[in-house]
Amino acid sequence: MLEKIKETASFILDKIKDQPDFAIVLGSGLGALKDEVQELEVLEYHDIPNFPTTTVVGHGGKLIFGLLEGKKVLMMSGRFHYYEGHSMDTITFPFRVFKLLGIQNLIVSNASGGVNSKFKVGDVMLIKDHINMMPEHPLRGKNIDELGPRFVDMSEPYNRKMLSTVENFAQENKIPYHVGTYLALQGPTFETPAEYGMVKAMGADAVGMSTVPEVIVAKHQGMDCFGLSVITDLGGPDIAYTVSHDEVLQAANTAMPNVIKLVKGLVKNY
Repeated sequence: MLEKIKETASFILDKIKDQPDFAIVLGSGLGALKDEVQELEVLEYHDIPNFPTTTVVGHGGKLIFGLLEGKKVLMMSGRFHYYEGHSMDTITFPFRVFKLLGIQNLIVSNASGGVNSKFKVGDVMLIKDHINMMPEHPLRGKNIDELGPRFVDMSEPYNRKMLSTVENFAQENKIPYHVGTYLALQGPTFETPAEYGMVKAMGADAVGMSTVPEVIVAKHQGMDCFGLSVITDLGGPDIAYTVSHDEVLQAANTAMPNVIKLVKGLVKNY
């Protein structure tokens, strides 16, 4: 695994010839953010050694290096999910590579179902904490000491300074937002009304099928993480809304202007 990570990092570094300031991961329907980047180099996933490929509609398949608000960013247009059949090692592989590229700051985004009664479809939630309910842990197995410690401190999974920077920017620019806890389930089914109720009872505000394994691996390597969720559907024991992947993409598209502003605000001001 370590040799593969080094091989991939070496390949990417040879192409981009620079150290990015941020890595950014685009969730379902959030691909429009890539249009904000002044592209310097674009790598197709299938051309990168050891890189997996995504099978989900609404997810791209490119690694984009460029400038955003004057900062160097490496953007994943399309992520990998456990429900696609990938192992945890596979879906978190890019984040191992990011660290070897010298990237310290990670921004992750996702589409999620809201269970907080204050939320509505199209809202943006800044993630302050998460609950890991995935059936497998990304650090299970022999620890690679060169990458990080066996037991990882998760007292601050999402960097407080990053969160504060975005909150201040949102308030100054009158951009609406929520702050909450994200819970990760395996998927690929959307949750039943009772399952949405369980998510709420466990103390989460939103639920999705990604992000948490990525953040765990990033923290294992000492990276600083910021996350945001676009609320693309609502659920609970008393809510019988139907939901489809197309509706998720539509809701994400509605929220894109605010997502773009918040991410650019963080990159510029952090």
